[in-house]
Amino acid sequence: MDSSTWTLIAAVAAIAFLLLLVIRYKVQEFLALLVTTLVFGLMVGTNPIELVDLVVEEMGGSLGQLALVISLGAVFGTILQRAGAAERIATTLVDKFSERNIVWGLGVAGFLVGISVYIDVAIVILVPMLYGIVQRTGKSLLYYGIPLCAGLSTAYTFMPPSPGPLAAAGIMDADLGLVVVFGVLCGIPAVAVAGPLFARFIAKRIHVPVPAQLHAEIAAAARRGGRGTGGPAGTGDGPEEGAEEAAPALPGFLSVLGALLLPLTLIVLGTVGEKALADGSVPATTLTFVGHPVIALLLTCLYTLWFFGVRRGASREELREMASSALGPAGQIILITGAGGAFGGVLVDSGLGEVLAEAMEDASIPLVVFGFLTSSVMRICQGSGMIAMITGATFSAPLAEGLGAGPAAVALTTIAIACGGAAFSHVNDSGFWMANRYFGMSVADTLKSWTVMKSLVGITGFAAVCVTSVVVG
Repeated sequence: MDSSTWTLIAAVAAIAFLLLLVIRYKVQEFLALLVTTLVFGLMVGTNPIELVDLVVEEMGGSLGQLALVISLGAVFGTILQRAGAAERIATTLVDKFSERNIVWGLGVAGFLVGISVYIDVAIVILVPMLYGIVQRTGKSLLYYGIPLCAGLSTAYTFMPPSPGPLAAAGIMDADLGLVVVFGVLCGIPAVAVAGPLFARFIAKRIHVPVPAQLHAEIAAAARRGGRGTGGPAGTGDGPEEGAEEAAPALPGFLSVLGALLLPLTLIVLGTVGEKALADGSVPATTLTFVGHPVIALLLTCLYTLWFFGVRRGASREELREMASSALGPAGQIILITGAGGAFGGVLVDSGLGEVLAEAMEDASIPLVVFGFLTSSVMRICQGSGMIAMITGATFSAPLAEGLGAGPAAVALTTIAIACGGAAFSHVNDSGFWMANRYFGMSVADTLKSWTVMKSLVGITGFAAVCVTSVVVG
């Protein structure tokens, strides 16, 4: 057996071992990736001492920029979440769209919120806000909930600074500006098909009323002085005598929209400055500096801390607590991403990239297809979209290097990997059970609605990636 065949067999065995650790033995993802990396390196004959040095070097190298960007993005999202940005986006767009077109407004609202707020948190905050609309119209909750969740899913899995696409882009060494541009281009049809169009189809076949228990819990919270279910804080009746102090008023829509678009705009401008302006010129240097992902997220964090924190009366202790609470989940994502980067480095060192490149050229499989299929298989097998995207990027990165893929191809492959990580959610995915609870559906109906919606997001997005890859060459 030649070395290239053995390397390919070892890579397949490593993936099977990773799945065994995560699914069967419930090993934490970071530890599972790290152990799998070491096992694969030893299988392909890497010197043990050199292997440890390589893992340390690759993990440190892959996290140089990503650790900062993920941490800053987490702080940014937490500040907006605590300020009520998700509620403001949803309530404003619901009010602006007519009853006939409200599903499109909910899709847009979900997409904007999903850029910065964790999807599980967004579901908890926003889905109950739909209960009042459902009771007023008598339509199925799916008619309103599916567009909202399609927008959330698309942005959360396609668009930096969400952790999944950020991690995949970092491992792929993709241009974040191009990832943002292609994420928007491919995300629009994904939201349209999986959101309003599918919602109108499935709502006629599955009628989901407001979950009685959840609605009672939220109504009780509203009577105790919470934000309630029907709109922003401060717009309804005041709290009852002796109740808790009412929550502060929601921020303005334009201020929230500006904060959400600020980092994306800066990153895209940085890409324009780097590629379209003369090297060394003052405009090019300025745009490249402020558009660097670290600087773009840092400026956005400072702005949100002041505008949504200090300006709204938050104390230094409260701001410190918000930032600290954001860094806990970010730390776990950073470690998982670093382990994925180390795995990718060992794969490159083993020569797997050349092996896969030769095999794909013989089979005429495009890079974007490989990325989508790899992440899709991981998504179906173990459930986590984050792990699916990291694994897909880990195997696609050495292949992209072996094929000599250009910046546009690498960015599109990153989106294709994200599409695979978004699709095919089922009973081994925590998001599946979040939808099951907050929509009050049976498992069968959750499979017919949530799983199909998530699959449409991924498949439609991937179809858009394929079309875009043909256009951009």
